[in-house]
Amino acid sequence: MPEPLVLITKGLDPNPSGGRELLCKLNYDALQEIYNDQLILIQLIHSPLRSANEYANTFRGHIDGLNSDTITAAINKIKKKNVTRVFVDGSNLGGFVHILKKTLPEVEITTFFHNVESRFFLGSFRQRKSLRSFLILIANYLAERKAVRYSDKIICLNQRDSDLLRKTYGRVATHIAPMALEDKMPIGFGERVPADDEDFALFVGGTFYANQAGITWFVKNVVPHIDIKICIVGRGFEKLRDELEVPGKVEVVGAVDSLAVWYRRARFVIAPIFDGSGMKTKVAEALMYGKKIVGTPEAFTGYEDIADQVGFICETSDQFVNAIRLLKLNMPIPFNPRLREIYINNYSLTSTISRLELILNDTVSKRH
Repeated sequence: MPEPLVLITKGLDPNPSGGRELLCKLNYDALQEIYNDQLILIQLIHSPLRSANEYANTFRGHIDGLNSDTITAAINKIKKKNVTRVFVDGSNLGGFVHILKKTLPEVEITTFFHNVESRFFLGSFRQRKSLRSFLILIANYLAERKAVRYSDKIICLNQRDSDLLRKTYGRVATHIAPMALEDKMPIGFGERVPADDEDFALFVGGTFYANQAGITWFVKNVVPHIDIKICIVGRGFEKLRDELEVPGKVEVVGAVDSLAVWYRRARFVIAPIFDGSGMKTKVAEALMYGKKIVGTPEAFTGYEDIADQVGFICETSDQFVNAIRLLKLNMPIPFNPRLREIYINNYSLTSTISRLELILNDTVSKRH
C-alpha cells in the first residue's frame, strides 16, 4: 500500500469544460487510481475578492482559494495525518508551497505546472492592456516564483515550458509529462457514419485571449480562400457571432451540450493558435475523436513527435489554405482509429497513471 498523498487543487467540477479544469480532474482521477483511500483531497474554493486587503493579499499568493485560513487548515491536516508527500496542482499555488516548505521542510512537494503562468498572463496582458490584467500578471509571477523555488519536483507539460522556467526563474522542470484528457468518446462513436450533410471543419475552444485572436485571424485571412465551411464551437463565442459569422462560410455555434455530436460530423479540426503556454487540450481532444488537425506550431507545442502523423503544421495563411485544400482533395475518413490509438497511448488517463506513478516514486530530488 502506498504512503498517503495530499492533493491540493482548485475545486473540482464533476463536468469540467475548460482545459485547465479538465486536466485538474484527470490528475485527481489518476492519483485516485494510484493511491485509492490513501489519497487525501483538499479542494480550494475560489470566491470573488471583496476588500482592499484581499486584493493586496493576492501578491502574497492568496490566489484561487488560498488564504491564511485554508493554508493553515491544509498544513494542520498534513501534520495530523503524518503525510510526507504533497501534490500541488498548479504553479499559481506557490504561496502554499512556500509556507508548507518553511513549516514542514521534510515534506516532499511535487508541483504540476499547467502553464508557465507568468508567460500565460503576459500574453493576456498584451492582448488586453489594463491595470487589472497587469496586476494579475504580477500576482501570478510572484506566486509561481515561490512554486519554482520551494518545490522538490516540478512537472511541466513540455520542454518549451521547462526552458522558459529556466529563463524566467533559473530552474528547469525535474520531470516532463504531457497533458492528457479523460476519454469522453461515446460507445459506438467510431461505427456511426455521419449524416449525409454539409462537410465542415471544426474549431473548438472557449474565448480566452489566444483562441479569440486566433480564430479572428483565421476568419479574416484564411476563410476567404477556402471552400469548406467552418463551425466555431465553444462557450462564449455566441457573443461574438456578429463579429465572426460569415454567411455560408463560418457558423458560430457557441456553447453546446455535447461536443461529441460536433466532432462526429466534422471532417477535421483547425487550431489557429499563435500564443500561450502549456499544451493545447483541443489537439488531444481531436485525437480522442479520431480527427486530423490543421494547426499552428503553438497548437502543436508538446505534440511535436506525432505532429506529422496527425495533421499539418501551418505558420501562414497560405499554408493553412494549402493544407485545407489538400484535405479537401483527400477528405479524411470521419473516424480514424490510428489517430485515436495515438491518444490512448500518449494522452489518456491510463498513460497519465503510469507517468505520475513513476514521477512520484522517483526518489531523486533536484530542488536547489
